[in-house]
Amino acid sequence: MLKRLLLIENDYFCECFAICKSLKRNKVLSIKTGLTHLGKYVMLMGRVLSTPDRWRMFLKQYVTEMYQLGYNSIGIVLIISFFIGAVICLQIKLNIQSPWMPRMVVGYTTREIMLLEFSSSIMCLILAGKVGSNIASEIGTMRITQQIDALDIMGVNSANYLILPKIMGLMTIMPLLVTLSVAAGIGGAYATSLLGTTTVPELTEGFRYEFNQWFFWCGMIKAVVYAFIITSVSAYKGYTVEGGSVEVGKSSTDAVVQSSVLVLFSDIFLTNMLT
Repeated sequence: MLKRLLLIENDYFCECFAICKSLKRNKVLSIKTGLTHLGKYVMLMGRVLSTPDRWRMFLKQYVTEMYQLGYNSIGIVLIISFFIGAVICLQIKLNIQSPWMPRMVVGYTTREIMLLEFSSSIMCLILAGKVGSNIASEIGTMRITQQIDALDIMGVNSANYLILPKIMGLMTIMPLLVTLSVAAGIGGAYATSLLGTTTVPELTEGFRYEFNQWFFWCGMIKAVVYAFIITSVSAYKGYTVEGGSVEVGKSSTDAVVQSSVLVLFSDIFLTNMLT
């Protein structure tokens, strides 16, 4: 009986050792894979951020990408920001019922939330799903159909030609989208006055109270950084895809997930540095 128990115990420890060894091996492989992707990303950005060979073609693509990535996103930005601004205003009003609390706090808090976080960070997360998947699928399709290989054979810097206009276009248009988001959110807050929860003079007083212009510029800086992250990561996932249409779909999903995570990490550091 004792011998049998010892054998069972020995098998148990052997299995635990094998599991630990397997986890360690997987961890090492994950680190190597992560470093490999980081190196490829840096090398790709080195090709992307070079001087364009033909400025006329670059400017044409630059304007086109601003329209496709930015102008086509204005509708969803305005709709989401309007309703979020209204909901924020309602929730603050419903949860601040103390007679000792100034009534202008509702407008003040709504303004700070829209300026500091929602319009710059949360809106960019939403755009990461729309813009990021679009970029990754477009470039990924060009990769598997060998259009990128054809550009390379002709001596064209395909990374610079395809990716740089997207990066510059979104970085240019993103501050405008953030500004429209703030304006729509404030408009949504004013719309709640029709429900009788607050009044226009109270909201106006709160919106004007101790307005810090630097908070607005913080949102602009964040928007530009997030635009670079979204476009560069999504373009990298599409540019390096291998396989067929299934892999293109997977690269689009990975692009949205990874760019969203990087935006959240960047939000922590930028908020700590800028405010």
